Amino acid sequence: MAMHPPAPQQLSELVDAWARTAQNVLDLASTCSDADFALPTTCEGWSVKDHIAHVAGLEASLDGHVDPDVDVPDYPWLRHKMGRFMEQAVEVRRSWSGAEVVAELQRVIPRRLETLRDPSLTDETPLTGPFGQRPARALVTNRTMDVWCHEQDLRDALGRPGDLDSPAAAVFLQAVLGALPRQAVEAGLPVGTAVIVESTGPLQAREGVRIVPGTADDAPVAEPRFSGSADEAHDSSHEQVTTIRLSTEALARAGAGRVSVDDLHYTVEGDEDVARRLLAALAVTP
Repeated sequence: MAMHPPAPQQLSELVDAWARTAQNVLDLASTCSDADFALPTTCEGWSVKDHIAHVAGLEASLDGHVDPDVDVPDYPWLRHKMGRFMEQAVEVRRSWSGAEVVAELQRVIPRRLETLRDPSLTDETPLTGPFGQRPARALVTNRTMDVWCHEQDLRDALGRPGDLDSPAAAVFLQAVLGALPRQAVEAGLPVGTAVIVESTGPLQAREGVRIVPGTADDAPVAEPRFSGSADEAHDSSHEQVTTIRLSTEALARAGAGRVSVDDLHYTVEGDEDVARRLLAALAVTP
């Protein structure tokens, strides 16, 4: 995968990426008025305050805090068990003021950093995650992706774009582009199809995938095809190459499942239907 600037690789760099995006969420939240807290977002059912509550509540739980039990109503945006689980912390805090939610996040970030910057941590050190213990590297990567995604939700709702070329942005886009083989299969792309997805900036990234026959009677499978060079894409006369270009912001919003293909700004060289089908299956978030 070609990416510039590259995603962080060391655990300490991943922790720094988490710290930066968490601080950005806190900085945005600290400037919100009551009217800002109530603004709707592209995450169905959640206001600006709800996103802050989600980040604060989840990080607090990882720090050992236990929320009181609450009954979560059957909201129309809850479509699976994970969504209902994530809603619990938000539901607990719906009666809180925006200032109270911000204060919790302000308290919990230093405590989480104290844990995550423990010099004895290794990539494989088990840490408490939302669904049980996970290796430190996997957990910090997941938390960086999640917090940065919600940072972008806040920026979108508040009209304050930014942080699109940060280490956390690179972590998120690396996950989106790394999932292209799975997404291409989910999109039902035909055998012989090759696709390049390119982030044009401010974070520049490129990845390719191709659809190949499965073994025996198995369904077609997808595999990483090339680093993104169009010359590499044409080394097989059986491949139909489609190139999709979109900004970092557009790719991230599609990867977060926050925008429909009809509302997404992108350009295509090749098969428009292939592009639309892949973009519709691009989300890596639940």
